[in-house]
Amino acid sequence: MTFIGTIIKEIIIPHRKVTIRLNPGFVVLEDAHKQGFLLGTDCQRITNLTSKQKLSLLKIQRKNRPEFGIGEEPLGKIRGHDIELYRDVERPYPPILRRLPYPTSLETRKEIEKHINELLDMDVIRKKRHNEIVKIATPVLITWHDGKYRLCGDFRALNSYTKADRYPIPRIPHSIDKLEKAKYITNMDCMKGFHQNAVKPNCMKLLKIICHMGIYEYTRMPFGIKNAPAHLQSLMDTIFQ
Repeated sequence: MTFIGTIIKEIIIPHRKVTIRLNPGFVVLEDAHKQGFLLGTDCQRITNLTSKQKLSLLKIQRKNRPEFGIGEEPLGKIRGHDIELYRDVERPYPPILRRLPYPTSLETRKEIEKHINELLDMDVIRKKRHNEIVKIATPVLITWHDGKYRLCGDFRALNSYTKADRYPIPRIPHSIDKLEKAKYITNMDCMKGFHQNAVKPNCMKLLKIICHMGIYEYTRMPFGIKNAPAHLQSLMDTIFQ
């Protein structure tokens, strides 16, 4: 699994000050890059950490360098936990599951092109084969989230025919209670966590998206499908157990 960290401005390493440069998804120490130091945790903002403790943290990150994504490195892929969709509909599929692209503005089309190309580069989606018959196609949406655009399939129709996964999602108060006796608290985020989950081959045909550029299918778990949160929670529980 690939993790990302939190962007900050500077850090003090014993006997010298190190500046940083920003990379997509992570932060690299500019002056310490040759030494392999990585930085991406909120603990640098905690004043009661000593310089020695901060340096120890950097060494831990350096030791676990392959687990952190930097720049254009390949996105991680979880093995043995492929997602499968169980549906309440069989062929012939209702027309609502085979739709045309939504009308979009020039600006929106540019954002769609940008995101589609990024997903292709990350092997999250692939272009429909020229001789493939498409039974299901979902139009894409561009949403505004946390100050940036995000591409998402409008899977509402597919979700209405998808059997619900009742895997329990933890309650926030219960998770906070577990921190009661913690000495150090680290906050890490999965880089495009949904997209690190592979999709079983027999389900890819259900996860086709359509836009002005053509038809594509997801090979990784997309945003917007019904059971994505439950599946990701099940995966995280498996990892931490």
